[in-house]
Amino acid sequence: MNIGSKNGYPSSSLSNFAPHPFTFDGVLCNSMEGFLQSLKFSNIDMQAYVCTLVGLKAKYKGKKKNWWKFQKLYWQGVEYDRHSDAYQSLLDRAYNSIYSQSESFRNALKATGNAVLTHTIGNTDPSRTVLTQSEFCRRLMRMRNQT
Repeated sequence: MNIGSKNGYPSSSLSNFAPHPFTFDGVLCNSMEGFLQSLKFSNIDMQAYVCTLVGLKAKYKGKKKNWWKFQKLYWQGVEYDRHSDAYQSLLDRAYNSIYSQSESFRNALKATGNAVLTHTIGNTDPSRTVLTQSEFCRRLMRMRNQT
């Protein structure tokens, strides 16, 4: 099953663009895309604002940030190397938060059954994206297997 915002349910509801509010480290996030784009900003207030955005508004807010030049991302005043275990742990914690707090997200994940989850629109190069296809799908399948 190809996860994407323009695909039918449950795929579209599992897209990072989907509006699933959750709180992460005390910050309200209205979508996973908002959280992911916020990582490109070192300013904590700007991060909190970007976390409130959903869908394309979130994506376009972070699109022009040249984070990839130095491979550094930020969360709550902490700098993360894109290729570090600490960064992967941050992503795990964020996805665990949306999973535990959003019933609509959990229901969509459950509705995928045993389908292999893919994300063909996503990037495969970790140097060019804050979340690769495989990082995304691996997390979804891990959470689905927890239920």
